[in-house]
Amino acid sequence: MTTIANNSPAANITDLMSTMNAKKKVETDSVQADTDKFMTLLVTQLKNQDPLNPLDNAQITSQLAQLSTVTGVNKLNTTLESLKTSYQSAEAMQATNLIGHGVLVEGNKVQLQSGKAILGVELGSAADKVQVVITDPVTGKDVQAIDLGPQAAGVLPLAWDGVPDPKNLDAAGKPVTLPNGNYSFRVVATRGGEALTDAKGLSFDSVASVTTSGKDGIKLNLPVKGSVSMADIKQIL
Repeated sequence: MTTIANNSPAANITDLMSTMNAKKKVETDSVQADTDKFMTLLVTQLKNQDPLNPLDNAQITSQLAQLSTVTGVNKLNTTLESLKTSYQSAEAMQATNLIGHGVLVEGNKVQLQSGKAILGVELGSAADKVQVVITDPVTGKDVQAIDLGPQAAGVLPLAWDGVPDPKNLDAAGKPVTLPNGNYSFRVVATRGGEALTDAKGLSFDSVASVTTSGKDGIKLNLPVKGSVSMADIKQIL
């Protein structure tokens, strides 16, 4: 008798789908698996112990305490992983809500447009005197110094109008404004006559998009500054 193999398209498709959709092994809970292994070893140890020198209660109690410790650590790790996942989801949602918002990040650049610009100052400690010095990057000359007086520690956003001297008027009788363009600035802060090293300049930028990555976490993409983390955002405007 001749046997004919079933090579019909339907049979081939069925075999292929069976291979591709093979049932996966059910993953066993790690905590329960460790507990089962420990109890199996303990029971085996009790069955094969020397009748003339059996385990005493202290030894058994010690091993059960080790089981409790291992189980507790595994449960703690599971809880921490769950909290980590929840935190990452919340951070991603928060980052997405920042798209289109203006932010202050560490930097020393400021863009003046039609007499309007935003920058900021971050002080790690209180200062008796704070001054922001604006510099023309083309000529390298300081074009304006903004006195802020004494300031407490923290972040201070500033609006700059580009007017170095209100008394200097043009032909129309209006204060002369510096030309549009990119400028640089530095923060000079002192306390008791000594310069502070924890005073930083903050540049204005906006959140264009958000990138999520398992390796790098949540990243905010800014047109000027580039890719930054949530921790790099000093203030949301």
